Parts: sequence; C-alpha cells; structure tokens
Amino acid sequence: MRITIIGSGNVAAAFARAIAATAGLRLQEICARNEVRGRELAERYGTGYTSSPETVGAADLYLIAVSDAAVGELSGRLAAPAEAVVAHTAGGLGLDALRCATPHRGVLYPLQTFSSGRTIDFRSVPLLTEASDRTAQTCIETAAAALSERVVAADSAMRNRIHVAAVFACNFTNHLLARATRLLEEADINAALLRPLIHETIDKALSVADPAAVQTGPAARHDTITLRRHLALLEGEADPNYTAIYQLLSNSIWEISKKI
Repeated sequence: MRITIIGSGNVAAAFARAIAATAGLRLQEICARNEVRGRELAERYGTGYTSSPETVGAADLYLIAVSDAAVGELSGRLAAPAEAVVAHTAGGLGLDALRCATPHRGVLYPLQTFSSGRTIDFRSVPLLTEASDRTAQTCIETAAAALSERVVAADSAMRNRIHVAAVFACNFTNHLLARATRLLEEADINAALLRPLIHETIDKALSVADPAAVQTGPAARHDTITLRRHLALLEGEADPNYTAIYQLLSNSIWEISKKI
C-alpha cells in the first residue's frame, strides 16, 4: 500500500518512521509546507517531497497529519485520485472535516503523545479508525493493522470522548508535574526529589482498574487542617493559579473519594 503523508510535525514524523519500517506499506511521499522539515523527513526515509497538496503524486492512502485548523483547507486542495482514500489523524475532528473530492474518507487517530527526540514503539499505540464507506474502511484498517497491534473502530462521538479523556490523562498530568517542578524550583529545591514519587504514582495507577481506588493525600482523607495549611502557603505565591488549581482538584478528589 502506497501512503503519502501531509504534514511534517511530530505526528507526521512518527507515522513516517512507522510506515517506512513496516512490511507491506510504502511511504510514497511527504507533502509539507515547512520545506526544511519536509525534505528532511523525505530524505531520511528515501521518498519524494512536495510542498503543495495540488502536486502530490498517486497513492492509495493520503494521511493528513497537521493541526486541526488546517485539515479542512489542506484536504480541499489535495489532488488525490477519486479511487484513493484520504484520512486525517485528529482525535477531535469528524469525517466532515475532510473537504477532499474523493468520497473515500476516514480517520486514523493514534492515541499517544509524540515529541521530537523520543522514539515510540508504534506497534503498541492504539489506532482509532473511522471510515465513510467500505473502500475507506478496508484501506484504513489494513494500514492500521500493519502498523499496530491495537486497532479500535471509533466513531466521532466516541473518539471525541476518548480525546478529552486523553487530555486529562496526558496533558493535564504533565502540566501538574510542570507546576510541581516550578513550585519547588522557585524555592531553590531540587525537583528531582519528586521523581520516585511520580514513578510510583503512575505505576500504582496503572496497576488497578480504577485509579480512584488508590487515591491518597489530604483531599482523599478530607484532612482540612493540612488543606488549609497548603492553601495558606500557595496564597503567598505570585501566581494565583496555584490556589485555584489546588482547590479545584482537592474538591474533585474528595467528591470521588467519599463515594468509594
């Protein structure tokens, strides 16, 4: 199967690497507005490059891995043959985001976080698929099964809920870790002290069906004395968001913990 990737960011690069290393799949071309990154990807995996969606060559599957806001405009300009399949990789967008001429449309959403400089085993990445018709479904599911051991059919409503949950699990968690790091560094305390705690917290949460069952801390115990002491400290910080975040999450933890 010939696959052309539109995009050159972290998701596009992860797909390019996986496709190039997978038997039965061929990375046909990279189409990217950023010429430096696009050409670098194309040269790394020995494929062609174009900067314009209007000049892409023939392929079986065109995979649009760009920002959500750019999917509609780029897909509308894509010179894909009528028999080809066009899919985007966005978790929060439906099939209607695609404006391509071909009727064979779909979604191939990787449920993972991708960052430059980090290599992920794509075989373990859940790939969520959706298709407009049988032609698109066969093509997308064939590519997905070749790339990953975990392929899940998910319509737009299901995928949007999963995408929101992923933001809580990934983006919000990472932000809280960043906040914790700054809270210590602002007092000249080495934030590396938190690393064993972070590792155990994640490992423990993944060891059970519901992380709420292993929730600890003053909010879960409804330890109001400790909660007030923490808030008093945070109210002395220049950034008022510390207090707001602490209060919101402590209330949420207690509401769930008291029901267990």
